[in-house]
Amino acid sequence: MIMFNCDYNEGCCPEIMEEMIRTNMEQHAGYSEDAITEEAKALIKKVCERDDVDVHIMVGGTQTNMTVISAGLRPYQGVVAPATGHIARHETGAIEAHGHKVLALPETDGKISAEQIEAFCADHYRDESFEHIVQPGMVYISSPTELGTVYKKAEIEAIRKVCDKYNLYLFLDGARLGYGLACDENDLSIPFLASICDVFYIGGTKQGALMGEAVVIANDALKKDFRYLIKQNGGMFAKGRLLGLQFKVLMQNDLYMKYSRHAIAMAKKIIEGFAEAGVQRYSGSPTNQQFFVMEDGKARKLAETYGFSTEGWTDDTHRIVRFCTSWATKEENVEQLLADIKALA
Repeated sequence: MIMFNCDYNEGCCPEIMEEMIRTNMEQHAGYSEDAITEEAKALIKKVCERDDVDVHIMVGGTQTNMTVISAGLRPYQGVVAPATGHIARHETGAIEAHGHKVLALPETDGKISAEQIEAFCADHYRDESFEHIVQPGMVYISSPTELGTVYKKAEIEAIRKVCDKYNLYLFLDGARLGYGLACDENDLSIPFLASICDVFYIGGTKQGALMGEAVVIANDALKKDFRYLIKQNGGMFAKGRLLGLQFKVLMQNDLYMKYSRHAIAMAKKIIEGFAEAGVQRYSGSPTNQQFFVMEDGKARKLAETYGFSTEGWTDDTHRIVRFCTSWATKEENVEQLLADIKALA
């Protein structure tokens, strides 16, 4: 079985594994208070072009989202997010389980706009019974989105203005950040995100690490006692140096972006090959997640050899399927996939 169903089928990039083996018997302090993690944090600050941010490396995305949102919201507040956002669809109510409502807005290509957020907040405060309604306290976006699309600078700048107007934190989920930064449509940068977001994270789990997400906190109000929340939410990893080591490796020698560019190159090959085979593209994602419409019988046949996900149906006989490339995708596997797609045409 050749798997294209997600971007974390493999373990980690060889550079990380080699460094883990090399340092395996070294003794280090626990709970991310080790020298290796400090080096990783320094490298991330350098990439952000800011020395005044706080960096915390956590294990996974759901835990990270839950902890960051808990840090920013009062008990009566909720987080505004796209209806297709990860916290709204794929985290089993983790945010709600911690006492905060996800205030989901209709999305367009996975994104919400400043105008939508403005209208939502204005409607909230115009309601005479607003104190009886969950108050918006944070905006959650991701880039790339769950549909593989990316936000542009102008969109985030507009959202920032609305956040400032209504005293909302701006939080960007960067689980697949590198794949967004490497795509042709991108005009974002990590320094830009560090300058405009209150908090964001640089994804590792889906981008070459065994596990790990590097949280970057720019807003001083969110920095205070953040480690208390990490511990309370089960995120205080005893062997924290293993998280730090991975980001230390990824942040050197352009490795993070090198692997991100590889994933995008493989995605482009899939786009071109499916088009040649006459397979309809479902969305215009420029990143590593590619969505197509396939006749159910052909999808079933393809699933005998390949792993991919079904994201919905356009009618009773046609599926929306997702093929996901990654830092580890082999070109020969893509070539085999395209040959088999053409044979089904």
